[in-house]
Amino acid sequence: MDVHAHEPQPWRPVCRRQDLVPNSGVVALVEGVQIALFYVPRGADGEVYAIENRDPRSGANVIGRGIVGHLAGELVVASPLYKQHFRLVDGSCVQYPDQRLRAWRARLNADAVEIR
Repeated sequence: MDVHAHEPQPWRPVCRRQDLVPNSGVVALVEGVQIALFYVPRGADGEVYAIENRDPRSGANVIGRGIVGHLAGELVVASPLYKQHFRLVDGSCVQYPDQRLRAWRARLNADAVEIR
């Protein structure tokens, strides 16, 4: 049994705040994985979401180029290729429950964008 299995992962910086584009995606390479980061301005700072950049249907790394919007009250990104919608909060697909993107917790910490 892994005694560290339930310990939270440390926050890792992946880019700077000024690298983000409001209501759009940017992509960071973290340990060989492309992660699409979405900045949604709300309140004083806004929120940052981090999901896998690889579209599970096409296999192309394009999610960071998708359009951010709301669908049925949920914040989503539309894949640029097949237009399926992925929830930014957890990477699940609205139209196809069997499609899912890996998701990371993300935050703004001063000038750093961090994930875990």
